[in-house]
Amino acid sequence: MTSSQNATTANGKLIVVANRLPFVLRKNDQTGKWERKASAGGLVTAVAPVVIQGNGLWIGWPGVQLDDPNMPIPESDPSDCTPTAGLRSNQVVAVYVEPQIFDSYYNGCCNGTFWPLFHSMPDRAVFSSDTWKAYAAVNHEFADKTLNALKCLNKEDIEAGAPLVWLHDYHLMLAANTIRNEAESLDLKFKIGFFLHIPFPPWDIFRLFPWADEILQGMLGCDMVGFHIEDYCLNFVECCQRRLGCRVDRKSLLVEHGGRTVRIRPLPIGIPYDRFLQMAHEAPKLISTNQQIVLGVDRLDYTKGLVHRLRSFEALLEKHPEHIGKVTMLQISVPSRTDVKEYQELKEEMDQLVGRINGKFTTPNWSPIRYIYGCVSQMELAAFYRDSAVALVTPLRDGMNLVAKEYVACQINPSPGVLIVSPFAGAGEMMHEALICNPYEIDDAAEVIHRALTMPEDERVLRMNCLRRREKENDVNYWMRSFLKAMGTLITEDGEDVLPTTMQPVTLEDFDEYLSKYIGQTDKLALLLDYDGTLAPIAPHPDYAILPLETKCVLERLANTPDVFVAIVSGRNVNNVKEMVGIEGLTYAGNHGLEILHPDGSRFVHPMPTEFEGKVSDLLKALQDQVCKGGAWVENKGALLTFHYREVPLEMRPELVAKAQQLIQSFGFKAGQAHCAIEAKPPVPWNKGRASIYILRTAFGLDWSERVRIIYAGDDVTDEDAMQALKGMAATFRVTQSQIVRTAAERRLPSTDSVLTMLKWVERHFSKRLPRQDSINGMSNNVIKALGAMKLEMNYTNTDKLSPH
Repeated sequence: MTSSQNATTANGKLIVVANRLPFVLRKNDQTGKWERKASAGGLVTAVAPVVIQGNGLWIGWPGVQLDDPNMPIPESDPSDCTPTAGLRSNQVVAVYVEPQIFDSYYNGCCNGTFWPLFHSMPDRAVFSSDTWKAYAAVNHEFADKTLNALKCLNKEDIEAGAPLVWLHDYHLMLAANTIRNEAESLDLKFKIGFFLHIPFPPWDIFRLFPWADEILQGMLGCDMVGFHIEDYCLNFVECCQRRLGCRVDRKSLLVEHGGRTVRIRPLPIGIPYDRFLQMAHEAPKLISTNQQIVLGVDRLDYTKGLVHRLRSFEALLEKHPEHIGKVTMLQISVPSRTDVKEYQELKEEMDQLVGRINGKFTTPNWSPIRYIYGCVSQMELAAFYRDSAVALVTPLRDGMNLVAKEYVACQINPSPGVLIVSPFAGAGEMMHEALICNPYEIDDAAEVIHRALTMPEDERVLRMNCLRRREKENDVNYWMRSFLKAMGTLITEDGEDVLPTTMQPVTLEDFDEYLSKYIGQTDKLALLLDYDGTLAPIAPHPDYAILPLETKCVLERLANTPDVFVAIVSGRNVNNVKEMVGIEGLTYAGNHGLEILHPDGSRFVHPMPTEFEGKVSDLLKALQDQVCKGGAWVENKGALLTFHYREVPLEMRPELVAKAQQLIQSFGFKAGQAHCAIEAKPPVPWNKGRASIYILRTAFGLDWSERVRIIYAGDDVTDEDAMQALKGMAATFRVTQSQIVRTAAERRLPSTDSVLTMLKWVERHFSKRLPRQDSINGMSNNVIKALGAMKLEMNYTNTDKLSPH
């Protein structure tokens, strides 16, 4: 569909969330009043009409720091003919941020870190916790504005469809998670998508960012994440798997996260083709020379390869002196970030290089380079595009680069020009008929320019006709429709998304690549498994968290499988978890490892400080008296207490949770987070990590790490201690039914059902083995003898005098 066809219509109101509003505010020098000044760009051209027509909203920064944040946004001027003219002030939500924080967010994190890193130039990136905090704070502010908009829209009639939130670009990669978590807790109806307008880097570059987990999961808070080309999609999918341990489907471009399937889609952006075509017809002639013009149009930015381009043109004149006096390079560099030292240095280098090349080759009637440092109107650009023999679009790295597309749209002369594109721009992946030029290879680039200047007319016509046809069909309106279609919100009878939109359930084959090589055919295996949320689904009350019969049967068979050892490591007290599992021959650890019960009946109990004798009961009474309201209750686990607030209404939770934490800490206990619960833990240096290593040492001896492979699976924050302690020595799985940010686990699983599938894979794997003589079904006689005297009961003593070792 081209821009001349019917307007795109969305099913449900569209909320666009971008760093900038589709216009900037300027104060009129004569009247002193604030006025709108239209912003240029394809995004505004394509998206603003959909927002206007559907009575949607646009959320963004107004482009200036106002003294009065409550100042209303002015209406558009009656004579305004830009795409945003019909956008009423009540459809605009301005985000105001303190100047210092905004500068740290925008110049510090966005431009100082993400811009170079995502353009694969990590040596230029600055990593700062202060700018990161500012970035997170501003994203939270944008999320709050979006949530308020969703609340208002959900109060209206939404029979036409749920509102669609569309987040844009690297400025807002965290916002989706906050929006989704809050909106779902408030039961708001919505869909949310994201589009990145710059490249997404490969894994080895992205992993350098210290807060990579937060960025990935911020983007995965969306239903669909869009990139320009498939390469960026695959980079993102790989990062999700390798950094977060998500299940992914590379063929279908799907990522499983938090029990949801997130669609990853290539959505190459287009331009308002018809508008550039019209300008090309209307623009006055600005090039009066008979010389061939080699054109470059760029922001003055280190990603654009400007220095390499000038050197390539210099090499052209050296290798092919026949072009001297007949070819002129016109380089237009638009000022950018003029207050940043790197950009000032780039301008100085460009000035010196232009001067040197011109000084080297200039004749009395000709200079090789005409350099324009400044802004050029779109009508002037259209004239330059139309009448240039060659366009050089040779960035070192670029998301798409619309200059290439604009040049093609303006090529209306009977004898067209030639487009040269870098393979490191998104356009290089799409515009196959252009000449491809590696900007790093100076001599080869010079040869490509020579080929373009000497290309026969029939070849030029053929190449340009193909390029123009594609860009006309895939214009910016087509991009807009593609996004809405990928989100499932486009009112159309076109075909559906050709790619699947949902990940298939976990199968045995999902574990082949990860576990087969790790476990091998000779090593013993220790399975360390959490109970609630890992083996048994989370339930409103612990008594209702029943182990599924199929899972129990598989565990029983594994407990009787040679070379397999099974331990259950739970937050419940040890007797309760043994009763809930109900399988003999396993090791049970309760209270996060403070109590350990071995198959032969021997028991380890971590010693407690004497001063905590009686404190558990005192804290229990205090919690019951002060915070057991609205469905909250306290579970007494002996050495631990757990304050449950799953049944508490949302509006009551913050106050009760804060009070419970304060009480727990005032009694000298540690307050640990769990699923809708807070655990009061005694202040002893013991957790599931220490307990897991103790279990492995007592079961297999001091050299256990050399002889045993380990699988640990858990779903809670407390399981992270074990995953961290076993990192590099175990295959670890985090069951992620809830939204989490960081995990030490190598892989994520979506549910208890997927844990069952993993256990079935282990059973299948060991069923194919030949039996060993030294079976580890239960512990060896030597280990049992060594544990013979370890029948401790809970005691309170001075921990300075007694170590668990």
